Amino acid sequence: MSRSNVFDLLGPIMVGPSSSHTAGAVRLGAMARKILGEEPIEATISLHGSFAKTGKGHGTNLALIAGLLGMAPDDERIPEAITIAEERGLTFSYKTADLGDVHPNTVMFELLGKTGGQVRVVGSSIGGGTIIIREINDFQVEIRGDYPTLVILHQDLPGLVAQVALLLATAQTNIARMLVSREKRGAHALMVLETDEKIDEAVLVLLRRLPKIYQALAIEPLE
Repeated sequence: MSRSNVFDLLGPIMVGPSSSHTAGAVRLGAMARKILGEEPIEATISLHGSFAKTGKGHGTNLALIAGLLGMAPDDERIPEAITIAEERGLTFSYKTADLGDVHPNTVMFELLGKTGGQVRVVGSSIGGGTIIIREINDFQVEIRGDYPTLVILHQDLPGLVAQVALLLATAQTNIARMLVSREKRGAHALMVLETDEKIDEAVLVLLRRLPKIYQALAIEPLE
């Protein structure tokens, strides 16, 4: 059975004018912030296709920054997002880029966080406020922000996926969906797991202790 939510039926409650260029853009920024895992202080935002051509008229530039600040699509402060970003010390720049054979409403964030964390995130707004995160640091993913999500950067080793699944099962955390991608055999790999339950902090601690796991990040679903 395919998954659906209220966004598929009615569209999001939002500050307009466009669900894909505004609400979706806010959600893309918010998801990129969650993936970074901390407050961003620098952002380079590369706009592709329709986002680049018509985004400014639809307020996409404001919406993306609003999301990076942690706002929701219905936040009345979205029109003041750039001023608020300056007040919070978030510096940013926009550029136009060809991101390849992707949805026309696609953006790439290159983020630096307060404690030095860095991430590159590519995502698309596909209509009605629905988004898909397609890449994290060049790894192919598919994250919609509907479920609690666990993102694990690790070495590609036999049995490591099974160890992660066992830890989650022991914690009574059910895996709804899993995707694993890798650079090449035995090299760096990325594991993305969507779960039915919130990922407990104690589980994260145990996951980070497993050999050859370099990073384990729990991402809460979007509002």
